[in-house]
Parts: sequence; C-alpha cells; structure tokens
Amino acid sequence: MWLWFGVDYCAACDPACCMFAVCPLPSTTEDISCEFGSSKYYALCGFGGILSCGITHTAVVPLDLVKCRLQVDPDKYKSIANGFSLTLKEDGVRGLAKGWAPTFIGYSMQGLCKFGFYEVFKVFYSDLLGEENTYLWRTSLYLAASASAEFFADIALAPMEAVKVRIQTRPGYANNLRQCVPKMFAEEGVWAFYKGLVPLWMRQIPYTMMKFSCFERTVELIYKYAVPKPRAECSKSEQLVVTFVAGYIGVWKGLVARIIMIGTLTALQWFIYDSVKVYFRLPRPPPPEMPESLKKKLGLTE
Repeated sequence: MWLWFGVDYCAACDPACCMFAVCPLPSTTEDISCEFGSSKYYALCGFGGILSCGITHTAVVPLDLVKCRLQVDPDKYKSIANGFSLTLKEDGVRGLAKGWAPTFIGYSMQGLCKFGFYEVFKVFYSDLLGEENTYLWRTSLYLAASASAEFFADIALAPMEAVKVRIQTRPGYANNLRQCVPKMFAEEGVWAFYKGLVPLWMRQIPYTMMKFSCFERTVELIYKYAVPKPRAECSKSEQLVVTFVAGYIGVWKGLVARIIMIGTLTALQWFIYDSVKVYFRLPRPPPPEMPESLKKKLGLTE
C-alpha cells in the first residue's frame, strides 16, 4: 500500500477510489497491472517517455533542421520559408530528414530519463517531506522532481544532440549517424559529444520544471473546476482529453507561433505518455487532496 497526497491505495484497484485506510475493494489485479512505485511501474513510465519524446521530436526534424541552419548561418538562410526552399533545392526531400536517427535515439533516451526519473523523484521527495508537507509544497515538489529528472535526461541526450547538430549544420561533414559518430570521436574524442551539455542543462531544466509543474497544477484545477465529476468516475478517454488540454494550457506563454508549435508538441507528449499508462493499466494517483491530519490542524473538520 502506498501513500500519495494523504491518500492510501493499493495495486488491487483504481487508486482514485482508495481513500480509506484499508482498500474497500476486493483484492484483484484485473484493473491494475502493477504496484505504484514498483520497478515495473517505473520501467513502463520510462517506456512511455521513450515513445512520448522520441516520436514527437522525430516528427519535427525538418523544422528543427531549418531552425538550426537559421541560427548557424543567418546570411544564407533568411527565414523559415527560405530555409526550407534552399534545403529542398540543395538536398531534395530526403535532405529535410537529416539527423532523424540521432534525434530519435537521443530524445528517446531523454524521454526515458525525463518521465521515468520524474516518477521516481516525485515519490522519493514525497517520502522525505511527509504527507502534509507533500500537499502544502506540491508545486515545489514538482519543480524539484522535474529538475532532478532533466539533469540526468540531458546527460543521456547530449551525445546524440551533438551528432544531430553536426549533421544538420555542417553540409558535407557526414550524411548519417554511422558516418558522424566515428568521425567526431576521431577528431575530438569523447568530449565532442558533451561540449553542449551545460547549455543543454541551462535550456532544458527550466523548461522542464515549467512543463511538469504547470501540467500537474493544471490537471488539478481542471478536475476541480471544469470536470463535473471525480476522476475516478471519468472514462479513460475523458481522462486522456484532460491530459491533452492540460499539456497545452500549461505552456500557453510567449510568442504565438512558438506557442502553437511547442504547445502542441508538449500536449502530444503528455497524451502519448498518459496513453501508455492507460494501455498498460498503470496505477494513477488521484488529484492532490488535503490530508485529514492537516484539515484537523487547520480547523477544517470537526
């Protein structure tokens, strides 16, 4: 039996309905495939992260390629449209897919660590805080857990990100992953694959902290104010709709064009990740509730 935001639940039933000291439902594993916090649970969360980040980032490789070339050679590539036009003219349609292999491998590894370790650190920090402080400081918990996860995720991503950028921004250097890796290693050694790690941390950790904390709090608010019934009574498809909406709303800041691209990408990542949880019947903790002990301290109960 596990404790999450003051709610005890076991692997025998939907965690959203276990709000009692002893689970009120009979012991059965028909609804849930593994225990919350088990090795299998974390492994499947990591697999969800692989699909979530690997698929979405690979899908936008053409746009990422043009964006990188705009940043490296602004004199040649004047705009997004011009970048696409020149790339098609020089390399053909296949040229737009340059770097897809390191992108898929790198961001799959990042997703494995980002989502898998987030679940690990979320439980770890919650155990350190205790149930009352977990509820009171839940936003800080989300921030700390996501930052910790992204720290390791970027170490996993950095080598393939370096290869991807080299392929995309140095025409003629290498056409694919098999050519690029040994050439980079021969010229610069292992350091070639980690030169961009610190800038990656500086860019990705703040973004991931915002992404996860905003998502978690948005889900909480949607179920509290927008959904007319408890999550335990929502169908799986209804819960996935909430996941997608929360993922999109959670990044609704900044320039409109970037919002559309990043917002949609982020929403799809959360949707794929949550779909994996649903497909493998993983336990899903309910939205945060104030522990009874804290309610008594605050005089909110008799």
